[in-house]
Amino acid sequence: MKKSLAEIGRWPWSRNKLAALTNELFENQKIALLGFDLVFAEADASSGFQQLKHFSENELSTNAAFQSSFKALAPSLNFDAQFADALKQRNVVLSYYFTSDSQGRTNGVLPKPVITQKNLGGIPFRATTWDGYGSNIEKISTAAPRAGFFNAIADSDGVVRSVPLVAAYNGDYYESLALALYRTILNSPEVMPSYINSDVSVKIESLKLVDGTSNNSIKTIKVDDRAAVLVPYRGSGGVTGGSFQYISATDVLNKRIETKMLSGKIVLVGSSAPGLLDLRVTPVGQTYPGVETHANLLSSMLDGKTIVVPDYALGVEVAYLLLVGLSLAFVLPALTAMRALMFSLATLLVPAALNIYLFVAHGLVFPMATLILLSLFAYMLNMSYGYFVESKSKRELTKLFGSYVPPQLVDEMLLEPSDHTMKAQSKELTVMFCDLRGFTQMAENLEPTQLQHMLNDVFGRLTKTIVDRRGTVDKYMGDCVMAFWGAPVSMADHAELAVLTALDITKSIKLINQAHRAVGLPVIKLGIGINTGQMCVGDMGSFMRRSYTVVGDAVNIASRLEKLTKNYDVDILVGAATKASTKVGATRFSWSEVDKVQLAGKHDILTVYTLADSNTN
Repeated sequence: MKKSLAEIGRWPWSRNKLAALTNELFENQKIALLGFDLVFAEADASSGFQQLKHFSENELSTNAAFQSSFKALAPSLNFDAQFADALKQRNVVLSYYFTSDSQGRTNGVLPKPVITQKNLGGIPFRATTWDGYGSNIEKISTAAPRAGFFNAIADSDGVVRSVPLVAAYNGDYYESLALALYRTILNSPEVMPSYINSDVSVKIESLKLVDGTSNNSIKTIKVDDRAAVLVPYRGSGGVTGGSFQYISATDVLNKRIETKMLSGKIVLVGSSAPGLLDLRVTPVGQTYPGVETHANLLSSMLDGKTIVVPDYALGVEVAYLLLVGLSLAFVLPALTAMRALMFSLATLLVPAALNIYLFVAHGLVFPMATLILLSLFAYMLNMSYGYFVESKSKRELTKLFGSYVPPQLVDEMLLEPSDHTMKAQSKELTVMFCDLRGFTQMAENLEPTQLQHMLNDVFGRLTKTIVDRRGTVDKYMGDCVMAFWGAPVSMADHAELAVLTALDITKSIKLINQAHRAVGLPVIKLGIGINTGQMCVGDMGSFMRRSYTVVGDAVNIASRLEKLTKNYDVDILVGAATKASTKVGATRFSWSEVDKVQLAGKHDILTVYTLADSNTN
């Protein structure tokens, strides 16, 4: 359009040029149908014909010379007549527009309605209703009596997504430009509404195009309850959009396109220049040519693929929301983050796939925006809950157990945070006392800071060994470490883990002693007592100082076993219960029976064991 405006001049063009354009399209290009997305609401005054005609009928009505000249010049100056002659007896569809005018102002000649009150038999249907109109002048309307309105329906956000196929004015129903073009291709069948129910109803389901002579239905076009359809936009519009071919009017007039290039084609004449104000906001573009909106709609009718939002779409949407909302509410909290994401995506993809099927197979469109927002909101709410609430639980668990329990056990506890508290309970656990001997002699030969560094290094290695074996460090008592297994996270192999930890500690001490011998330092001796049995575990102490610890007779036995290692000159002494419990594990230990002892205050005889080759000496 910009090119044509640059070569021909500003709009509106004189109608002799439009006549020449029309003749070129039909005579040389051999087009099948021509539609004008333009309104010729006033007579063409560009040639001066109207002024000369006024003079001939008034001031110069008796001037013979003027009358003779005017009669000779009139055919060449009457551009409206030239344009009307070019339109006659040709497949041409004009356009007009309806208005919401409270005063009901009208202009031009309105075409005949396609559905009258008489056709409806007293059963009107809901449609977009208008109060006024602006149409073409009588001369042009008479020459091309077929016409359709080009009004579109903008949604509340200003976007044009649908176009009414018929609209109501003064009790009758008129067709849109796209429908008028389509009916012209089909030799102008009659239009009859089809209702949802056979009884009296105001809800329209479709428009039937009926052969007037045989009364047979030729085509059926589904419409919504406003007798409108959604525009199936092919893509971005305009000259560079690529959905439809744009040809400059000046190229047609100047014969710069190949002859019969448009043979058998449907041609729509409209504007694409911003200054002519026929650009609309659509889902596929902010400045979409209005003429291309009609081209998309006509194309969909030719392909039999019109699309509508059915009247029961709201009910389907509510059912969607209830089903998806309840599913998300009950399922998401029970899933991990990744599974929650996958489930949320599924709640979107399954309805989307169903919508695509209904769209492709049946031309039905159901709203998805609310469902998408619901799924996103539910997912974000679930993730936010997990972040704020579960992270709070993690902080509380870390605060409670972080200084006692290995980090990996804290992570396991977070899977079921409600199952883990510091409340005292009785459980079968395995406890270990590990006493390091030889530091008193070192204290006499080392500076206090050197001794501190060495002690921290040794305890650091021992603590890491305990933590790596999933143990819980209970406390440090001088040069003794107390640890236990099986709480706060339950583990069936707690006895085996404790024994493996003791073996790892002996290996670490051997390496430390090798380093000590190399520099002339005394070696470190070791005493480890391990016992398995019922004990009380929980948060214990006073209001001034509390700790997560274990108490009970089984704990006392482990402490006494640690002290007995001196008597038997072994590094590790294990109670019979611990030896018996290690049989459930995968590791097989090499046990040696050390003795049968009766501990002070005990009536039962206790068999104690050590592990072969476990000494650090």
